[in-house]
Amino acid sequence: MIQVKRGFVGLAVAGVAVLGGLSLSACASTDYDHRIAEMNEHISAVDARATAADQKADQALSADQAAQAASARVNDRVDTLTTTVNGLERAPPPRSPRG
Repeated sequence: MIQVKRGFVGLAVAGVAVLGGLSLSACASTDYDHRIAEMNEHISAVDARATAADQKADQALSADQAAQAASARVNDRVDTLTTTVNGLERAPPPRSPRG
């Protein structure tokens, strides 16, 4: 008979523990859902900022590539002019008229 009482006591303790856990989890689930919603909003905001930064980086890259192309064109033009100037410097001096 003592063993039967121990079984009921153990079953009662387990039942109380299960009911207590369920009651706590029900309260926590609304707070949990609220926290998840807050985290999702935060993640969305961070994602939007990262997307904006990525777009700005793409624009900066495009501007840099355009500047490099312009610089290459200017360097080509300088090289052409340098060749022309060097040719003029090597030309014989103009002849003075007789007379």
